[in-house]
Amino acid sequence: MVTLVNLRAYWRFVVVLRQFSPLIVAYWRDRRRYFLFGGSREVDAETQRERAAVLLDILLTLGPTFIKLGQILSTRPDILPPAYIEVLEGLQDDVPPASWEESRVVLEDEFGPVDETFDDFDRDPISGASLGQVYTARYEGDQVAVKVRRPGIESLVEADLRTIRWSIPLIKRFTGAGRAFSLENLADEFDKTIHEEMDYARERTMLEEIRGNFADEERIRIPRTYEAVSGPRVLTMEYVPGTKISDVDALDEAGHDRTAIAETLQEVYLQMIIEDGVFHADPHPGNLAVDDDGSVIFYDFGMAGRVDPFIQEKIVEFYVAVARQDIDAILDTLVSMGTLSPEADREVMGNVMELAIADASGEDIEQYQVNQIIEQVESTIYEFPLRLPPNLALVLRVATVVEGVCVTLDPEFDFISTATDYLREEGYYEQTARDLAEDAGRQVQRTTEALFTVPPKADEFLDRANRDDLTVNVVLEDDTDVLEKLAMRIAYSVLLAVGVLSATILYSFTQQWRIALGILALSAPLAIALYRSFRTKRGLRATPQFTRQGMKNRRDD
Repeated sequence: MVTLVNLRAYWRFVVVLRQFSPLIVAYWRDRRRYFLFGGSREVDAETQRERAAVLLDILLTLGPTFIKLGQILSTRPDILPPAYIEVLEGLQDDVPPASWEESRVVLEDEFGPVDETFDDFDRDPISGASLGQVYTARYEGDQVAVKVRRPGIESLVEADLRTIRWSIPLIKRFTGAGRAFSLENLADEFDKTIHEEMDYARERTMLEEIRGNFADEERIRIPRTYEAVSGPRVLTMEYVPGTKISDVDALDEAGHDRTAIAETLQEVYLQMIIEDGVFHADPHPGNLAVDDDGSVIFYDFGMAGRVDPFIQEKIVEFYVAVARQDIDAILDTLVSMGTLSPEADREVMGNVMELAIADASGEDIEQYQVNQIIEQVESTIYEFPLRLPPNLALVLRVATVVEGVCVTLDPEFDFISTATDYLREEGYYEQTARDLAEDAGRQVQRTTEALFTVPPKADEFLDRANRDDLTVNVVLEDDTDVLEKLAMRIAYSVLLAVGVLSATILYSFTQQWRIALGILALSAPLAIALYRSFRTKRGLRATPQFTRQGMKNRRDD
């Protein structure tokens, strides 16, 4: 039975297809210059940026669900190239608010008449987002902020999610195998993310957990919530006004130390990610403010994530390796986290990291900025496609956005120095050193044991070789069918040669040109098959991704 959601999804699919048609045509021509034939087209960075701007406009036009999708895509460098990420990072979750009458229906469905539940309620929202909007009110004598889910958003989201699922097979036709794998998982991940963000009960739980983790921290302020007037569609919080964290002129007028604010922000996020394992995942300037006493205020916990202990450990190792300028350790950590392909050229990637470290040392550049490393990591993810764990993508995104906010506060802000000081103060730096020493000790122990066990085994091996009693089993893995294709080409060549030689001999000695012609005709399919086997692009093809010229171009950009 066709439901209303399905009908809406069919219509939305048509609308989405029409909106995306210019990009679809462009990507189609990239694969086939004349649509059905012709070679592929090269797309430069400027063209990518232009297309990313078109994509941004399309997402804004399609509304709330696609705005959220764009924000998620801005954290997924395993799906989109850097030019698209750069454009989508500026996608703001800001849309015109719904009417008061629609919001009133949601409030009264949850708690009954608004005027009986609240002491006072301002009908004009102070902010509007794609999934909800915020009002100010008074509850039990306290000034509160009331976040209300946008009326009717559930059916629109469900229809759009189906549209996205239906669209992925089409999109995969214009992507490589690695990114196609990531796309297959994107719909499920986005479905989970957007449903979590629409669930204000979950947001309240995450907010209270993070608030509890910083209960003794006076440098930040997280609003408390009111359980009696909160639910799945409404979240009531303490109203905490402040100065927008990016308004540096207002901060200076109020006499705040912007460098101290930046350090606080960075250390708070390090604690969230490294120690607590739960973090506020949307730190753009609209969600951060500064109180009169200089404490940092956090708003909107709809986007919040968790980090498992393994990733926490690897993030610590990464920061320690950067602080020590240990290139091999940096690359090993990135590989173990899954953010760098093991197939990446370590020598060239080492050069990239050395360049970043040289920048950090102040060689012809300004103060070190951590996004110089993160951008290289993201570029590597895209060029060596793999599936990036969603929460790790959020961590990378948070690190980049926080670094941008910190640099806005203080252009000379030293991210790595602050992170290193934090790791030392919390004991992570020394613990990592101890762990490395223990690993080295175990390696020495294994090496010592090998000194006693390998020689006898080597003697036994050589003795069997001298007695001609040595058997070696070799297993060839041919996932791309290279050997099969080679065998077919040899077979085609031999049979074709036999046919041509037979026809030649027959005609030369018997002058039976009809029979010779028949033999050649029978051999013709073999010639065609052999020709096609060399023309068909089925083998492994690779384009060097990390070349010195490519690095120079990136450096120039």
